[in-house]
Amino acid sequence: MNQNGSITLFHYWNRLRDGRPAPKRSEVEPADIKSLLADTFILERDTRGQPIFRLAGTRLCACYGRELKGFSFPSLWREKDQRLVSRLIHGVFDQKSVVLINFEGFSRNGRSNKFELLALPLDGGIENPRCLGVISAAEKPFWLGADPITDAMIDSIRVIDPEKEMLNNRPAIDVPSLVPAELEAPDTISALGRARRIRHLVVFDGGREE
Repeated sequence: MNQNGSITLFHYWNRLRDGRPAPKRSEVEPADIKSLLADTFILERDTRGQPIFRLAGTRLCACYGRELKGFSFPSLWREKDQRLVSRLIHGVFDQKSVVLINFEGFSRNGRSNKFELLALPLDGGIENPRCLGVISAAEKPFWLGADPITDAMIDSIRVIDPEKEMLNNRPAIDVPSLVPAELEAPDTISALGRARRIRHLVVFDGGREE
């Protein structure tokens, strides 16, 4: 997570859940996150089983040039990404996953901007799953909010383990690199196969599934 909105909302959600897979919807107090409300949203599952906006903040609606309440969440993305986005949100609903999506948004007039989206599960019971989220613009150009975002393309996806994320947020210790400087260049790292791109996902070698 790189954006303050994502970091702040994650820590608030993590405190509320207090070791549970997710906090209850009734435990979320808007006053506690008032600085984020304009960029936050809540998703629910409609009668067809699709994720739709139950609530959306004013700045978020302005960014897309419309009231988002009742609209399909996957419809914000270009067609080739919609099925993947739907599966990710169903993972938030059903498996209580925490999902981070970095994406590029494209405006009606052909402008573009980078965004970070964090989706967090809320416990609404089996019949009423909920998702709490925030969308943060990496930059805030003059046109954002006046030239609506009409298309979006995923850059990267990360499914977060909240317990490990808390460990990763500890202050970093400055450790000298063990890799020779000439091997740290991006082209060399790519050539060594430490990371590879598959469509819009980045896969790092050497890890293992938990």
